Order: sequence, then structure tokens, then C-alpha cells
Amino acid sequence: MTKVDAIEKVMEQNGGAASLSVIYDNIERYYPAAKASEHWTEGVRGVLYRELRKDNSRFRKIGSSIYALRQYKEERVPEKDKIRMHSFMEGLCIELGNEQKFKTYSADPSAKYRDNAFIKDVVTMQVLPQFTYEGILHEAKLIDVLWFDNSQYPYPQYAFEIVDSIGTLNGAFNRCMQLINFRTKFYIVAPEKHREKFEQTLNMNVYRAYKEYFEFKDYETMLNAYKIFVSGASAIDWLR
Repeated sequence: MTKVDAIEKVMEQNGGAASLSVIYDNIERYYPAAKASEHWTEGVRGVLYRELRKDNSRFRKIGSSIYALRQYKEERVPEKDKIRMHSFMEGLCIELGNEQKFKTYSADPSAKYRDNAFIKDVVTMQVLPQFTYEGILHEAKLIDVLWFDNSQYPYPQYAFEIVDSIGTLNGAFNRCMQLINFRTKFYIVAPEKHREKFEQTLNMNVYRAYKEYFEFKDYETMLNAYKIFVSGASAIDWLR
């Protein structure tokens, strides 16, 4: 069995699609020598990328680090399921961060993202870095998605809170405020119908002085940014 055959088997056993981390974790089952080289992960990616460039490739790329069999039918956006939409949006934020070379963390590693991939399969950090006091870390661990700079001692650069229910908005604001001294940029990602409530909350005395740190992104904007990114173009100039 070749490495291409082994990657195909991993995808088949995972329902037709798999993240890179799932491929890494399972390829030895079908190709025992897969990890013999010091740089074996680069070797696996190289085989995968070469196959993708073929006109008759067995695979296709459906996300930043998610790949599928050519005939695989992608999962539809779970628009009517709040719980699934929440983790779906978390996954989009993570993949966009990965593509921009940030280190990514999520408070919901066990949540299902999409196409047989879980949040833990796409984040680059399973554990939150110990970048500050324990009390602040306790709150930071609860933020839906964090992007850290790619330095030896990373600090949170961007925070994303997915607000699918308006009752969770104040909690999202308060968690973000714990990071205000790090000059972190905060994004509230929510349905468009919540924009007015976001603006009303931001104008409250407790938050008004920090308006420059907060921004609202509706679900449609995030989905469009992701579609542009998957097409190979720059998707998130709005972060700059």
C-alpha cells in the first residue's frame, strides 16, 4: 500500500473526510513506516499536495486543513441548529486564524465542527498558554476562540465570541474585557439580528471607553470570508 492509498483509507474510515491531525494520527495503521523520517509530517503533506495537483486526484481540499475523497458530499451549513452553528462558526474562526499563521485555541475542543472533524482536530494549541495571572487565565479559557501570535511567548491578539443567543452577549463582553490590558482585538460573531443589541451594549458606560477594541461580524460575513479563503484569495483583510 502506498502513502496515497493509506491517506485514502484514513479518509474512508473517517466517513470520507479527515483533518490533517486525523490523517497524522491514523496513517500508521495502513502505512507502518509513515513516521520513520524525522520530518514525516512534511512528507505526508507533500504526498497529499502532489495528489491534489493531479487532474484525476482522488482527493480534494474542503478547508484549511480538512481534506476529502473526490466523491465526498460536504456537510451543509447547519443554519437551523444553534448548537451546531455555534461550533461551526468556531471552526471557521479557527481555520481562518490557522491560515494567517496564528496559534489557535478554543474553549470547546470536543465540539463537532464539520465533515467529521472536531474543534480539537483544527486548533493548533490544546492548552492555553500561561501568559498572565491565574484569575485572568480562568476567564480566557472560556473564550470561544483565541488567536495568539506565533512567538516563543505568545499573547492573545484576537478573541472571538460566538453569540447565537442574545442572552449570552454580556457574558461574552465580560470575558473579552479580561484581556483589555493586552490590547486584544475582540470580535462578536452573531446573526445580523443581534447587531443592534451589540451596539446598545457597547454604548453602556462600562464598555464605552473600549469601543475601539470591539467589532461585530455577522454570520454571513464570516461564511463569505471563508468561501473566499477556500477559493485561494485573501479572505480576512478586515482584521487589519
